[in-house]
Order: sequence, then C-alpha cells, then structure tokens
Amino acid sequence: MASTTMPKFSFPILRTLKHTLQPYPYLLLSLPRKFPSSNLRVQGKILSKSLGLKSFNLSNKVVFLVTSTCMRRGECSCSQLRAISSLAAGQEAIPKTESEVDEEGPKTGTLPTNESLGEQGQELVVLPTNESSETLLRLRHTSAHVMAMAVQKVIPEAKVTIGPWIEKGFYYDFDIKEPLAEKDLKKIKKEMDRIIGRNLPLRREEVSREEASRRIQAINEPYKLEILESIKTEPITIYHIGEEWWDLCAGPHVERTGQLNRKAIELESVAGAYWRGDEKRQMLQRIYGTAWETEEQLKAYQVQKVEAKRRDHRRLGQDLDLFSIQEDTGAGLVLWHPKGALVRQLIEDYWKKIHLRKGYELLYTPHVAKLDLWKTSGHIDFYKENMFDQMDIEEELYQLRPMNCPFHIQVYKHVPRSYRDLPIRYAELGTVYRFERSGALHGLFRVRGFTQDDAHIFCLPDQIRSEIRGVLDLTEEVLTQFGFKRYEVNLSTKPEKAVGSDEIWSRATTALKQALDDKGWDFCIDEGGGAFYGPKIDLKIEDAIGRKWQCSTIQVDFNLPERFKLSYVDSEDKKQPIMIHRAIFGSVERFFGILIENYAGDFPLWIAPVQARLLPVTDTEVVAKLKENDIRAEYADGERLAKLIRNAETEKIPLMAVVGPKEVQSRTLTVRTRHGGELGTLSIEEVIQKIENSVATRTLL
Repeated sequence: MASTTMPKFSFPILRTLKHTLQPYPYLLLSLPRKFPSSNLRVQGKILSKSLGLKSFNLSNKVVFLVTSTCMRRGECSCSQLRAISSLAAGQEAIPKTESEVDEEGPKTGTLPTNESLGEQGQELVVLPTNESSETLLRLRHTSAHVMAMAVQKVIPEAKVTIGPWIEKGFYYDFDIKEPLAEKDLKKIKKEMDRIIGRNLPLRREEVSREEASRRIQAINEPYKLEILESIKTEPITIYHIGEEWWDLCAGPHVERTGQLNRKAIELESVAGAYWRGDEKRQMLQRIYGTAWETEEQLKAYQVQKVEAKRRDHRRLGQDLDLFSIQEDTGAGLVLWHPKGALVRQLIEDYWKKIHLRKGYELLYTPHVAKLDLWKTSGHIDFYKENMFDQMDIEEELYQLRPMNCPFHIQVYKHVPRSYRDLPIRYAELGTVYRFERSGALHGLFRVRGFTQDDAHIFCLPDQIRSEIRGVLDLTEEVLTQFGFKRYEVNLSTKPEKAVGSDEIWSRATTALKQALDDKGWDFCIDEGGGAFYGPKIDLKIEDAIGRKWQCSTIQVDFNLPERFKLSYVDSEDKKQPIMIHRAIFGSVERFFGILIENYAGDFPLWIAPVQARLLPVTDTEVVAKLKENDIRAEYADGERLAKLIRNAETEKIPLMAVVGPKEVQSRTLTVRTRHGGELGTLSIEEVIQKIENSVATRTLL
C-alpha cells in the first residue's frame, strides 16, 4: 500500500490538542478527492477506530464527525488534526496553550488559518446563505413548494397557507385536523423524493385577479383567497409544479424539481402557528425544513445544529446559575443572578471606560416620560403596537420608554448650541421596554425589557464621514475584545418613502460608503433598505460555530432633528444638526446570550464570574490575598479532591489551585487551568501575576 499520498496519523500524543478540542463535541474534517479510495478505506478504518469516530463516510470526499470524548482517550500529534479545532470553532485561529509554546519555541501562537489549511490539503465546508447564493434561495423556495405538494398528496384534506424560505431553510403552514407526528414527516419526505425524482418543470403564469379567484374557489382553498386579497399588484403570478399543483407565488424558483438534491433536504420539526400571527385565529401546523446545495453542506449544518443545541444559552444559563426568566416575575423579564450580574458588570465597566476614552459623555435618563414626548418623536404613530399601555399619573398619561433617543435629544436641547460644540456624543446603557407577543419570546434573544448600549451623535453634515469612521473603529475594538473578528456588513440606502431632501440623503449615503472604504471593510449595498429617516450600516458578527448575529447598527437620522426642531448656530444662521444613532452590542441581554453560546459558557478569564477556585482549603488567607488583588476567587471543600475538580470543570472555572498544609507552609499553590493543563507549583505572587497578565492581554491561561 502506497502510504505516501495519505496524511500520516500517529496516536501516542494528543496532549496539546485535548484542551483545545474539548469544548467541541462534533468536529468536521473534509479531505480532497485526490486521495486514493483504497488508502482512505484502510486508513479511514484505522483512524475511525483509534479516534472513536461517530461516522466514516467514504465518497468523493471523506467526512469525519468526531466526538470530543473520543479525543480524550488518546493523544495524536498531527498538524491536520490540530487544525480541526480551528475549523470547528469557526474562527481564524485558536491560541496555543503555554505548554505548546514551550515545546515548540516562540511562534505566532495560533493554529493554521483557513487559508493555510488549503495548502495542507484540507477544505472547510463553508455554509452559504440566502444572501450569498441566489441558487440556494431558489432551492429552498422550490423545496417549500415541493413539500406543500407532498403534504397534499399524503394528506389530501390539508389546506395550504404560506410557505417562504427562511435563514436556514424553509417552512409551510397547513390547516390539518390531526396533529402531525414524526412518522408523517417521514411519509412527506418520501413523497418529496418522488416528486424530485420525476423532474417536474416549474412554470410561472400570470393571470388576472378574477381568474386567480376563480381557480382558488374551484379547489376550495380559503386561505389562498385571503392571501389574494392582500396582494395589491397585478397581474397575479402563479407557479405550477408540472400540471398537478400550483400556488400563488412571486418566485424565484429553479426550473425543474430534479435540480433539488434529495439528500441535501431534511424535514426538521412541526410547530404550531396562528394564521397571520393572530392568536384569535386558526391554529395551523408549521413544518420546518432545511435545504442545501450539497449533501456535504447538509451534514455540516447538522453538525452545527447539534453544537448549537449544546451551547444553548437558556440551558447553560440555568446550569451555570447566570440568569432566569420566571413565570411569577413575568414573561420576557430577565432576573440576573449573582454570577451573570457580575459578568454584566464587567462588560458594562469596560464599555463605559472605552466610551469615555473615545470622547463620549455618559447619560442616565428616566424609564418613563409624558406621552406627549412620544407623540413628538412619532413613536405613538409608527411604533404603538410595540409599546406597553400608558399609565395615568395625576391625570397625565406617561409611557414606558421603548427607545432612549428622545431623552438624549432633550439633553441636547437644554442649552443653545454652536457649531463649535459639535460633534456631541452621548452614550447610555438605557433599559427600554417593548411589548413582544409571548410566542416570539426566546431566552435572552427576545425579551420585553432590555438594556441598549445606546449612543447618539449630533454633528455637522461634513462631520458624518469622520464620525462614522470613529464608530466603526470603536465597534471593531469592542467586538474584538470579546473574540469576534469576522463580520458581515450591509449598507442600506434610501427607500421609496423617506424624509429629507435627495441632496442630504446622497451626502449621508456617500459619507457612509467613504467611511467603510476608509475602514477597508467589504460591504453589500441593500438598495432601498434604509429606514425612512436615513441610511444605515448593519453589522452581523460570526460566532464560534459559524452562525451570524445582527448586533451593531449605525443609523443617520434626518427625521428626529426636524420633529424636535434641533438647531445649532453657525457664523450665519441657525441650522439643523445631523443625528446618528448607534449601538454596538444592540442589547446587553442579547449580547450576553450570544457570548454564552459563543464560548459554550466557558468565559475567557477576564470576564469569568469566578476566575480561581481553591480546593481543598486549610487556610482562607490565600483567597483573601487573591481578592485583595481584584481576582475573583473562592474556595470549596467538603468533598473528595477528584469530585471538587470535576465540579470546577463542570462549572467551567478557568483556574483551580490545590492548597494543602505543604502549600500553606511554603506559600505556594499547585495550579491547574482548564485550557493549559497543569502549571505546577507556583508562588501566590506568581499566580497573581499570571492572572493579571492574562486579563490584561485577553489571552488564555
């Protein structure tokens, strides 16, 4: 057997990998098809047996799904396998442990990047999005129609409603008398496969409103009639699958069902959904599915989904005692427990410090205001359905705030302003309250009371570019501190209905583009996607398993300065300032949820609620000494040492130190870290220094 064409795997040493791989229960490695299948078949069996692979699939490319438990059985010194952790984490690089640096000498301290992996013969399966691939969007939209057709073949009495594509796939809502079960999904998927195999054409047809209504009534589809009434444009477009099935639809679709890859489609779940989202109307059954271009992409998505479940912030929040949302308190209202509150305090302290350094002034403003303020701002007219009911106080109506902007405007208006005063930058961690339907609430990601890291900049028109660039720089600096280095950036331009002159829109949009160009960031333009009051930049961050989260936003506003009659005096006359809204986290609660899932609850040392646990303790002076140096330390005893260590691992404590009579006498600690393993016996001063250095540099210990 010619083994030179195959990467050589050896299994005596996995020590350097163990702590890096441990957080990731499922890892994905793809090898190029140039490797001979005979070698892969033999060595793949050896590899799967040695590593305890969950599956070994030999096809054009080989996909290994590896569990972290198998990685703890043995050790492996192989650059290819070391790189898997970088792929699994979805990040450019993971810092090496100190032991790795010591063994290998001074190097860059990072694992290979995705680019360097290509040179090693490995490829990362990058999941496309609807925005990045129109082909994928068409596949998903067509999959939804094929699923609806399959449902009505399996369950003829089912009534069809709406079925769009969504971020990871598609869904369709059906009015079906009997609840759908897992076995029904299998039947529906089997019928979908038949429809795909028949390679039926998809045909677009334009008809009049009257003709569409006649056809809908002929097949007794009442929901389609209501959908037809909501369509304001003509002609009405219909998409047919062969000659057997059709639905109202604007497209787009693929040309034939055979273009769908049946092995890249999966029906995932069934959920209840009210028609039109109105709880007073019919409860429907929603079938969720996912569709991809290739089977390999589906497998990568399944790995990501399993990993996302392991990282679910709602479960980790309970397991690590970080926060709770309790029925007695109220849906969508977060109770921050001591450990979670401490992490929040550390985040907010950092946020305030960096904003003061960047020239912002901090504000605190009320949680309620007179209703008239919200009338002036326009929120009562445009945002009322998302606001709580008013409260009557001494025969005047007050409103819980859904936004912070009007309060910052009131501070600006408090005294006359000169052009020399601008720009003025106000920042506030302001708690707001918004009414969300109970069905839309989701852990920390969708709540009814949350704290925005809000800021508003009042500036001159010719200051927009520099101020936006400053916000972009600040956003990058803040997000980098929390480990986020990859972004998707979108610039949204003037919609059809907008306030402000074409000249000021053009000037502001150009300034946003120039600031992004100055920054050197790639961005997509969303034509007509801006708010009615101004253009905006939206930024999505990518987490450790490749998911994207909408966080930061920068919005230019021509509306509120006009509504509140804001002004400044220049050398000639009174003029209206430009107002810029911006948030970096979006909301503290949601960002905290993202952090929990990004780190799988294993927070970096600088924001870990407990940085060090001493066990078992015969002398509490060591804990006091650490606390004197602002190190978050505690002690634990009452159990066997092995149990105490397991508990600390489960609770994801970054550093553990054993303190016995010998350590007390020598004023030393026997130290073990989650990511670096055993550090040996160190003096208390050395431990303090290591922790302080790790916190200062935001690195692993």
